Amino acid sequence: MTKKRSKTYTLTLTGIFAALITIFTAYIGHVPVGINGGYIHFGDGLIYLAATILPLPYAMLAGAIGGGLADLLTAPAWTVATVIIKSLIVIPFTNKATTILSKRNIAAPIISYFISATGYYLAEALLFGTKAALITSFSGSFVQSFGSMIFFLMLGTTLDKFGFKARSEA
Repeated sequence: MTKKRSKTYTLTLTGIFAALITIFTAYIGHVPVGINGGYIHFGDGLIYLAATILPLPYAMLAGAIGGGLADLLTAPAWTVATVIIKSLIVIPFTNKATTILSKRNIAAPIISYFISATGYYLAEALLFGTKAALITSFSGSFVQSFGSMIFFLMLGTTLDKFGFKARSEA
């Protein structure tokens, strides 16, 4: 591939991931929880997948755009926090491994949980007060992150069986 074609491919894949993240966050598996407008979804699983395939800045962009658009559609008060948090949860992952499910990428969702839970705790504290935020934020984030981790591991296992990452880099 030429450098220009490679950049076009990467930008296209970033856009596809942003769209899938939006759809899986806002509509597919979207379950509202709590009184503060939060919800459980599988979009983070796709953010994790993007982080294992795309270079870091592109994965951050896909997560921020996809999560941000989903919140604009379903829970606008959370949009700014989501754009920041979703761009940060990709940092523990690597796209340099030959497979999606490397040792680092299997452990990364746990670290991402702490980034996400802390970020949403701070955002919820600013929006609704600290007393309400502590229990609802961390428990909701745990359920959300655990479900997304399982979804990511299932996707990664399936895609690794088909050699997806090797084929997409060829």
